[in-house]
Amino acid sequence: MKKLNPSQINSDPSGEQVLQIPLSDRWRIYHRLQELKIQSSCLPDGSLRVQVNNLLEGILIRSTVMQFLASRHELVEWLERCWQYK
Repeated sequence: MKKLNPSQINSDPSGEQVLQIPLSDRWRIYHRLQELKIQSSCLPDGSLRVQVNNLLEGILIRSTVMQFLASRHELVEWLERCWQYK
């Protein structure tokens, strides 16, 4: 699976997070964020812009991106860490 590098995440002056997501995953991530009622848009330059308004939205965005881009191993490690913090 593809991994999102920190260099693929940028902030613009409006406070939106700009994610450089591989084209093959961009629309699936965008549509999932729309289902979650998170403001986002796909731009012609290939970026996915996401408005993060609160902590819950940040967690949902991270989880959505991980769902599509993280390897199975990374997802298992993340889930195990979550169980440790319960």
